[in-house]
Order: sequence, then C-alpha cells, then structure tokens
Amino acid sequence: MLSRVADSLYWMSRYLERAEHTTRLLDVNLNLMLDEPQSSADRRWQRVLQALGSPKGVKFEGDAIALARCLTFDEDVHSSVLSCIIAARENARHVREQISTEMWQKLNSLYLQVTRPEMQSDMHAEALLQQSEGPTEFLGQVMEGVHQFQGVTDSTMSHGEGWQFIQVGRFMERASATAMLMEAYQPELWAKHDALPDSNEYLEWMGLLRSATAFEAYCKVYTADLAPDWILEFLLLDEDFPHSLRFSIDAMQHALEAVQDVSGGVRSHNLSRISGRLRATLSYSSVEEIMTGDVVMYLRDIQMQCREIHNAIYELYVDYSIQAALAG
Repeated sequence: MLSRVADSLYWMSRYLERAEHTTRLLDVNLNLMLDEPQSSADRRWQRVLQALGSPKGVKFEGDAIALARCLTFDEDVHSSVLSCIIAARENARHVREQISTEMWQKLNSLYLQVTRPEMQSDMHAEALLQQSEGPTEFLGQVMEGVHQFQGVTDSTMSHGEGWQFIQVGRFMERASATAMLMEAYQPELWAKHDALPDSNEYLEWMGLLRSATAFEAYCKVYTADLAPDWILEFLLLDEDFPHSLRFSIDAMQHALEAVQDVSGGVRSHNLSRISGRLRATLSYSSVEEIMTGDVVMYLRDIQMQCREIHNAIYELYVDYSIQAALAG
C-alpha cells in the first residue's frame, strides 16, 4: 500500500476516535454539573483538559460553557471536535478511491452537520450548549455520527490492508486516550484508595466509567459497587470490553499483524517487538501488582509505549526510504 494512503487512513481513523472521545467527556461532565457542587467545578474541568492532553492555549477560567464551546467549535484548537472532524474528512478526501461510497457519505454528512454556517457564530454555539437539552442532543448526535461511520466502515469496506490501518488508528487513539483519562482521575481514585468515599467521590468514579462508556459494562461484571481497584482492573485489564486498555492494545496488535502478513513481515521486527512488549505488559499484569507500585508511572509508561509504536509504524510504513523499500 502507498505510504500516503496508509497515512491518511490511519489519521482519518485517529481523528474520528479523538472527536468521539472529546465529545463524550464534554457530555459526561456537563451532565455532572447538575449533580455536583460548584466547588468541584474547577477540579472537574481541569481534569477534562488533562485527559485531553492539555490542549495548547486552552484554559479553564471558571466558565464551563465557554470551555465546552471552545473544545467543541473552536477551529483554532487542533483537538476540538470541529477540528478533528474537518481533519478526518480531509484525510478521507485524499483516499476517496480507497474507502466505500457509504463511508464518504456518512463522514461528509457529519462534517456538514458540525460546519453549518450558524455553527461559526459564537453566540449560536454558546446558546446551543446552554440549552437544557442542547448539549446532550448535539454532542449525542456527533457521537452517534462517529459510531455510524465505524459501523459503515466495518460493513462496507473490504477487510484488507486499508481496513487494518483504520483499526490501528482507532485503537491506538483509544488506548492513548484511555490511559490519559485514567491518569487524570488518579488523585480521586488510586492515590487514596484506602479512604472511605463520600458521595462526591462516587459521582467522580461514575464519571470516569461513563467517560469510557464503561458504567453499564462494569456493573454487569462487578455490580454497582464502585471500588477503585475494580475500576482500575476493568479499564486496564478486561479483555472483553472494547474501551479497556488491554482490549485496545490486543485489537491494535491483531491489526498490525494482519498488515505485516500482507506486506510479508519485512523489516517489521522492531515494531513487533515494541507492540508485543506492550501487549505482554497488560496480559500478564495483575491489579494488585499495579496498585502496589506507582499507578501514574504505569499509565505514563503505556502512553510512552504507544508513542513508540506510532513512531515505528511511521518508520516502517510511511516515512521509509526508497532504498529501504528495495532492500526489503
């Protein structure tokens, strides 16, 4: 596969996953404002920014609606929902002949939905977020649009090399985002996990699970009893839940192996070594071992290994030289 095609498919998928993740965090935390005291707002929204990688130039200055508007509609913020969807569509346009008509139509529909002329008005965007049902309805529509695109992709695109690159991008972004999300919540959960929680802490824990679309799935495994070690175990190590770190890394590894099989596995030793090491880290760890150590350092190490895998993917499939390709 041409490197430009692999690159565009990979980033199209990453940007859409990032848009969905940002939308979900905003939706969850805007709803939490209805149940939590104003005194916890500063910490909550600072945590949202940390979970999103501390976007450059974005700060919480006491106005949750203004921050939500910025993270949703501000095209100058590279990680905003609008910016991510625009970037995803641009990457899809570059590989229009490689994706299905249904994929292009669904992504174009989502793009037109968030770039309507009235969305460029700060007053309209803020009014939408201030409406009693505005945030939930609009953010829900964006999340639904991304989910529909993923479903259309799986059902209308041949599951060959291009589709596998889309899976790599989706699960790479999901793994990195989940690790950052868990790190942002660390002071509320695992830094003081022996202390008895108050009602606000239960809401924080529920907020974390909902931010990872995990609350209902968690309750089916552990019941509704929220405990920090169980939450950590579920979001880190559960092999069946699609937003757990282990599931994401396993899915990414399967996709990488499929790509390597198609390309003959040439020059892929370094990538196989790095991705296999990360997979083993999650497959053979126990929650007790993780909690006896430094949880933050464990999560940061996972993020670092994800960046190493990303760099190895680029070196192998995107930025490789003609000489290296001929040698392979």
